[in-house]
Amino acid sequence: MSNNTFVMSGSPVKTSRRHGTEPYMPKIITTVGQRPACLVNASVTYVGNDCIYAFGGFDQYTDEVYNHVLKLNLNARQWSLVDNYGDIPGVRMGHTACLWQGNKLLVYGGENEHRIHLSDIVIFDIETAHWTQPETHGPAPRGRARHSAVIHDDKLFVCGGMSGSDNGVLDDICFLDLKTWTWSRTWKFVPRYDHATWIWGGKIWVSGGMGEEMERTSEIWWLDFRGSPAFEGGPMYGLAGSTEGSSSMGFSSANQGYGASGYTANSSSVQSNSATQIQRTPPVAPGAISSVKFISSPNLPMQSVGTHFHVFTSGCMLDFVTPATNMPLETSLSVLDLDTLRWQKLADGKDLFAPSYRWHYCCLNADGTHAWLLGCPRELRGGGIGEAEDYLSDVLPIDLRKFGLLGNKMNYEAHAEQRIPTSDTYATSHLSAIGADLACTFNQHPDSGSGTDFTITALSDEDYDGENGSDDGVSHSPVNSYAKDSGSTNQSEPIHVHRFILSARWPHFSRLYNAQMSEFHTSRMHIPEPYPAVKAFLYYLYTDSISSQPSASGENGTLAAGPTLEDVADMLVMSNIYDMPRLRHLCVNRLVRDLDVLHAALIFDRASTAQEDWLKRRAASFCMTHWGRVVRTDSFRRLKRSTMLELCEGVDAEGRVVGGEELEAVGGLGGARLGSGTFWGPGRKRGRLDSLAGTADGEADEVEAESEEGMEMS
Repeated sequence: MSNNTFVMSGSPVKTSRRHGTEPYMPKIITTVGQRPACLVNASVTYVGNDCIYAFGGFDQYTDEVYNHVLKLNLNARQWSLVDNYGDIPGVRMGHTACLWQGNKLLVYGGENEHRIHLSDIVIFDIETAHWTQPETHGPAPRGRARHSAVIHDDKLFVCGGMSGSDNGVLDDICFLDLKTWTWSRTWKFVPRYDHATWIWGGKIWVSGGMGEEMERTSEIWWLDFRGSPAFEGGPMYGLAGSTEGSSSMGFSSANQGYGASGYTANSSSVQSNSATQIQRTPPVAPGAISSVKFISSPNLPMQSVGTHFHVFTSGCMLDFVTPATNMPLETSLSVLDLDTLRWQKLADGKDLFAPSYRWHYCCLNADGTHAWLLGCPRELRGGGIGEAEDYLSDVLPIDLRKFGLLGNKMNYEAHAEQRIPTSDTYATSHLSAIGADLACTFNQHPDSGSGTDFTITALSDEDYDGENGSDDGVSHSPVNSYAKDSGSTNQSEPIHVHRFILSARWPHFSRLYNAQMSEFHTSRMHIPEPYPAVKAFLYYLYTDSISSQPSASGENGTLAAGPTLEDVADMLVMSNIYDMPRLRHLCVNRLVRDLDVLHAALIFDRASTAQEDWLKRRAASFCMTHWGRVVRTDSFRRLKRSTMLELCEGVDAEGRVVGGEELEAVGGLGGARLGSGTFWGPGRKRGRLDSLAGTADGEADEVEAESEEGMEMS
């Protein structure tokens, strides 16, 4: 039986457990006002203050190209046409608009109504509604449309696109220094158009879009520019007599001197690169260029079907797979972790995308915590007869934090251990700045001179029975005068801490201590939680980190390794008890990122206790997909009886066991889905479970966590 695979049809479990929140279901909002048509290749940008700006685009029904500026106020749900002034640019489509300095849109390139590809820079001041065009220097890149652009470190990076009368696919990359308005030379990178580009970890990433064969690709490319003076320094567009200058000057020689003088305000005759310019093959971009092609995976979104929006947040690439035609297809929200190159499915498309709508644009806020999809219904509202609306009339706001994503700011802080710490003594520590120094004083005896003045105990490992398979486990409840006699048998060894750090970082402790409870007089506290979790929780108060990367030991060996996944699961419960939203967010992010076979049942249990409904459903779906392996793990055997029943009763009463050979015949092995049903979907009457049996001996320590995606790397 160890080689069999179990397939069971699931349905939502009805239990008496009280949930703090309902499953997250984004709600579509309908807008009013001067709604724009569903323009093709316009720019749609979130600019802050709950406002989205749309500029330009092509109307496929009237064959008109526009230069209108429209504003969507998300609070009022109203579109309005913006009166704009200054050097109003000509009509264009296929351009890019990047938010710059928080109040400006930096527009580059595109093509006008004559299908002439542009290579100009125009700036729209959001506060004054005024257009300006800076005078640029250096060899402007070839005019292009449907390219990508991103601002990083006061540089506008431009990558790929289409150009020329034959709409050839460009494979170059360059940047504009926004301090000196000087273009760099052009380098060879990867041929793409309609793609997405972002910068993360010192690398320029390219994903999605189409290549020279005009086919959508599952490849992702990146250029590591760390340590490269060409990218990190000022522009190097060539000097007379230099080797670099000889190749770059010839590539775009027709653009020397191109600037404001070649621009006519409110006109479509913006100058672009001449068709007769001298073109030479640019050098390959400096730095390591790598690529990955994903072949197959149960979590890999198919790029050939649906409308895909690739965006970057939290060190991950998000892939919104939305409906494109009336043909049925599986939609989803998937994420690619750029550190591990591992795909995960965060949400089933049925929970996000109504099949009666089609989405045309996607934009994010600067921190990457919220996304907005803009589109329209496929049919007339109210079931009327006639053609559907062709306006950007509807918006789907999505709070990405509900799916365990931290946002760019918090994710950067969470990865701060990758920076060199300021402490010279512990330069090899994975922590940074003062956190590395504070960690050295954590859990040191007062006699060592560390200054610790408070003692905390927890449940000893042997006495913690919260996972012993019974319903008599430890009750998680807030601390309120938990001081115990020193001779209590269920206490762990003491943890020595500093009272002022606990008061500054732990609001509950501060309230308790200011009220002069018994802890105030005894300088002792007992927390009825597992000792490893309590220690990891206190370590977090010192370091603001729950990183899994072990830190280096100092002279005293004081720096402990980062918390394990089980510790983080227990810390999630504590974050719920003590109402610490930042810690809760960090815990959810790591648990969903590192979710594996060995810990899936444990995460399901702790998410249920902490009332993290989305994480609970995510862990349950994972357990069902890998059921044969999960039930052979120690974390599943240690589940309380009620929790185990809650998980098992998710299987439909008509579910049956299917042998491995039968499942293999229909392509269901390896965690692949059969059909579009999923377990634990909100409001779903039936689900489907595809799972892979464990190894022949069934030992948990020999079970791999999750099948890695098939991919080709170069």
